[in-house]
Amino acid sequence: MNRYERPPSSGEAQVRYLDADFRVLKPGAYVRCAVTGVAIPLEELRYWSVERQEPYAGPEAALARALGKE
Repeated sequence: MNRYERPPSSGEAQVRYLDADFRVLKPGAYVRCAVTGVAIPLEELRYWSVERQEPYAGPEAALARALGKE
């Protein structure tokens, strides 16, 4: 690690979900799926809702939320 790199953060991140990206508001290592509650490492986060501002662990969780089956 050089002097410009931040040490890895632990704990839950606070994130703002955008159309094709997300912005980390508070550093952390993961976010929690809004449907299952499972921890999702930020580097593995692929599914979220911009309208609801919530992350999903995978396509099944995103579909369940969209269909109201959570």
